[in-house]
Amino acid sequence: MICKEVMRKLEERWNPSYALEWDNVGLLVGREEKEIKKIFTALDATEETIAQALEFGSDLLITHHPMIFSPVKKVTSADFIGRRLITMIQADLCYYAMHTNFDVKGMAQLNQECLGLTDCEVLEETAPGEGIGRVGALEGTMDLKQFAGKVRNDFEIPDVRMYGDPAAIIHRVAVSSGSGKSMIRGAIEKGADVIVTGDVDYHSAIDAVAQGIAVIDAGHYGTEYGFIAYMRQELETMFPELAVGTARVHHPYRVV
Repeated sequence: MICKEVMRKLEERWNPSYALEWDNVGLLVGREEKEIKKIFTALDATEETIAQALEFGSDLLITHHPMIFSPVKKVTSADFIGRRLITMIQADLCYYAMHTNFDVKGMAQLNQECLGLTDCEVLEETAPGEGIGRVGALEGTMDLKQFAGKVRNDFEIPDVRMYGDPAAIIHRVAVSSGSGKSMIRGAIEKGADVIVTGDVDYHSAIDAVAQGIAVIDAGHYGTEYGFIAYMRQELETMFPELAVGTARVHHPYRVV
C-alpha cells in the first residue's frame, strides 16, 4: 500500500478539515508514492521516537503533535529540527501528523472514556456538533482530593497538580487534553466543578479557583499519550496487512 492510500483512509476518519486554522497536520515529510509496509506511532517526533521508528523498520511515522509549526528557513545539522528532518529524508521515512483534527475526532472521546464521564457535551465547539474537550458527569460524587487520585490512576501517570479545596465536592467534570488553560472559561460557563487538563500556569490556576472551579493539571503528555496505544489498535484494524509499532511510554519529567 502506498503512502497516499494510507493517508486517504486516515483522512476519512480524522479529516484535516477539523484541524484548527493555526495547526499543521497531514504529510509533513516524505513521498506520497512511498510503499508502506510498517507504521510507527508516537506522540512526538523526537530523536528518540524517530530512532525507535527506524529500528522497527518503519516506512511511515504517525504522531499527534506536528514537529513543524513555524516556517523552516534552513535544514541543516546545526538545528535540532533540521537534524530530525535530515534523518527522516535520508531514511526515506514518511512523517504524518494528526493534531487538532484528532483532538476533535478522537482525543476528547478518549479522555471522556478514561474518566468514565456520562451525559457528555462538547466543551468548545469548533464545527457543528464537534469540538475540543468534553464536559460530563461522574457516576456519583467524590471530594477533590479523591478525584485527583482518580485522575492520576485513570491516566496512569505518576502525579497531578491539584488547585482548589481538597474537600470540595466534585460531580460535573470538564476535560481538555494537552494545554487547556484557555478552556477554563468555557468549563465555568458549563457548570463544571473541576477541569482536567495540562500546562496550567500559576495565575490561571488560582484565578480559576477564585471563580469557583477547581483545576487538576495532569500534564500535557499525561492527558495525551493514550494516542499511541489507541492509534495502534485503530491502525491494526484499518490496515491488517501492515505491521504497526509504537513508541515506548516515557513521561518527560520526574518529580524529585
